[in-house]
Order: sequence, then structure tokens, then C-alpha cells
Amino acid sequence: MADANSRSITTNQTGLHEKLDEIVHKHLSAEFKKPIAEHTLRAFNEVNEKVQAFSGPIILDSCCGVGESTANLAKRHSDALVIGIDKSSHRLDKHDVEYKQDEHGQYILVQADLNDFWRLAYEANWQPSHHYLLYPNPWPKAKHIQRRWHGAAVFPFIVKLGGVLEVRSNWSIYVEEFARALQLAGVTVDAEAYESEYAITPFERKYWASGQSSTRLVVNLSQI
Repeated sequence: MADANSRSITTNQTGLHEKLDEIVHKHLSAEFKKPIAEHTLRAFNEVNEKVQAFSGPIILDSCCGVGESTANLAKRHSDALVIGIDKSSHRLDKHDVEYKQDEHGQYILVQADLNDFWRLAYEANWQPSHHYLLYPNPWPKAKHIQRRWHGAAVFPFIVKLGGVLEVRSNWSIYVEEFARALQLAGVTVDAEAYESEYAITPFERKYWASGQSSTRLVVNLSQI
């Protein structure tokens, strides 16, 4: 039972990061000027052609890994085009071996840097109906706070993209920090325990098999 051997989060934090508010306020008030990487621009342009030609809802599955969650979300949202994004070609390459797209929904997998992809999507006026961030790398060491998405310079673009945002993690502090960052951006949402009969990502399945619990937040950013 390899799935039951997932290690719990090890962290030197006992609660929300002491500098979280300072960091989020800085990013909310500053302009993110990092140049767009050429490889992400090319990947985005290819996907954008399909998005512009699609008449149904657009859904983002960010940090999709091997794309199992993307395929599952496409089944759940059969009228939508689900776009799974991950920076790792190694993870994405496993998708063709383990999963196959069939009649259950439509989805695209793309290798891209989300720091650039989210900004390009916003500039192109994408309006996703849903945005999933399922078990992103939690970067649990306190010194890595700005590697967490809510502590990163690109965080304001997650808010600007809108849609129903759902974040899940096996580290409750990650979701609690994300909720706090959203509050600082003017969005009120609470972290909550999450259970389901079915896991939709490999990490979710491994965490639950090893007795770990999940925490999530769900909020409609298009209503702010």
C-alpha cells in the first residue's frame, strides 16, 4: 500500500506566518514587472486560440501535476473546457500513459509557469467559471512564505481572474493563510475541513490513504 505511506507536513510554523499581512499588502500595492518567459507565452498563445474559439465555460486546474484532476474535473464539468497547467513536463508526460481523454468532457494540458500564465490569461480577458488549486506545493518552512501562492507577487492575479476559486491542502495552515490573504484583498472566506468519498488527485488519494485530512476554501471571486 504505497498510497498509505505519505508523510505528514513538517513545519516550523505553529500558526499564520508572522509576516503574511506585510507581504500580501506589499504585493497588492505593487506592480508585478517580471518579464514573461518566452516558452510560457508560446504555450499560452496556443491555448488562447482554443479558448477564444470555445463558446462554453473555461475552467483552470492550476498545478495539475499528471492531470488526473483535470480529467476528473472535465467529467464533472462536461460543458466546459478545462485547462490543466503545470510547470513540469515530467509530470505532464505521465498523463498520456495513465489517463486517456474520452467522451467525458474536454480538457487541455499545458506546460507553463503560472507566474506568467495567470497574468497572460488576465490580460487576454479570460473569465474562468472555476479555478482549482488542488494541493499545490505548500513550502512549509517559514522562510519560504513567498513561494506559497498567497505569499507570491502573482497573488493579485489569482484574485483578478475571478471565478469560483477552490483551494485544497493537507496542511491546514496553508489554506488558513490563503483565506487571510484573500481577506486582505477584500474577499471574506473561511477555511473548512474537506471530506469526500472520491479523491480526484493522486496526492489527495495518498493523503487520505495515510490518514491525513484535507482543508479547503471555496469562494466566488467574480462577486467582489
